[in-house]
Amino acid sequence: MAQKRDYYEVLGVDKNATEDQIKKAYRTIAIKYHPDRNPGDKNAEEKFKEAAEAYDVLHDPQKRQQYDQFGFDGPAGAGFGGFGASMNMDDIFSMFGDVFGGGAGFGGFGSSSRRRPQKHRGSDLRLKVKLTLEDVSLGVTKKFKLRKDVACSHCGGTGSADGGLMDDCPTCHGSGIITHTTQSIFGMMQTQGICPTCEGRGKVIKNKCKECGGTGVQKGEEVVEIKIPAGVAEGMIVNVPGKGNAGHNNGIPGDIQVLVEEEDNDTFVRDGNNLIYNLLLDFPTAALGGEVEIPTISGRKLKIKLEGGTQPGKTLRLRGKGLPAVQGYGSGTGDMVVNISVYIPKTLSRDEKEAIESFRNSDNFKGDASTKQSIFKKFKNYFS
Repeated sequence: MAQKRDYYEVLGVDKNATEDQIKKAYRTIAIKYHPDRNPGDKNAEEKFKEAAEAYDVLHDPQKRQQYDQFGFDGPAGAGFGGFGASMNMDDIFSMFGDVFGGGAGFGGFGSSSRRRPQKHRGSDLRLKVKLTLEDVSLGVTKKFKLRKDVACSHCGGTGSADGGLMDDCPTCHGSGIITHTTQSIFGMMQTQGICPTCEGRGKVIKNKCKECGGTGVQKGEEVVEIKIPAGVAEGMIVNVPGKGNAGHNNGIPGDIQVLVEEEDNDTFVRDGNNLIYNLLLDFPTAALGGEVEIPTISGRKLKIKLEGGTQPGKTLRLRGKGLPAVQGYGSGTGDMVVNISVYIPKTLSRDEKEAIESFRNSDNFKGDASTKQSIFKKFKNYFS
């Protein structure tokens, strides 16, 4: 499989290109490699699809921002790739025909492109999902019961009551386009656009379905399972193609866009793919050393051995005990960073006070010069 080219490179624009510049560049390339100009040329067809895929991402501000930040894979691994393979020519003409002046075709050539049926695309649905750190660590599948547009159960989504019998559109007489003639200072001017009656199909339903009014869609409910991959983060969007509202008359279904939100965790603080854990030691363990247990994101306890004389502020790094990188945005797994502090009790019994008092004059409990200097530097850097 050939390596995908950068979308900006495909359209020949720089990363600061305006929407108009992107639209103009796409139009130029699409006209050059249009199927009507290059019949039977598979290479031209692939370039035509490649340009359509690039335009699909770069003309949409949200998709463009995601692509600039994360590259081809898109948030949560849903990805921008596969557009060219999954979309046929009719889909592309339907989605981007407005770039070329409506149903008049691509640059005014090729009757076949003017007569292509225009498929109606259903609208997207937007959802929010709250995830725990455990969900983020392992990935999770969430079920949503959605109220949305579905294909009409009476006509199968065609909009026709009698199995799809069609007549030529009375407005455009089957062409799918209408021509407007206007008088200007340059003489008579003609412009073409998509027929509003048949939406560019050239055909109208002979006997409309009474249940859906000829649209082919009705309100319904559907339970949708959405897989959230491991490693996602707050603000990412998981795109689920083809699970949004149904398109009219068996058109292209919309997508579902799921916005990720994270719940606060009482044990860990997330820092990218790393997890921060604050370990509070008792004074004897800090002084004498010993084995302590710390939690992990998997729920298992992890035993670590500490040396005697462990100082407050010491940091331990446990490799690979953090969160996995989300697919497409890196590799491997983050670390767990353990910050150590020492608990000093606020109240003491008489015996405890006497035991500690016996060490007050011990040089070993006063700290040497290097330790004091190290502490001084830390405070100095903090307040500087």
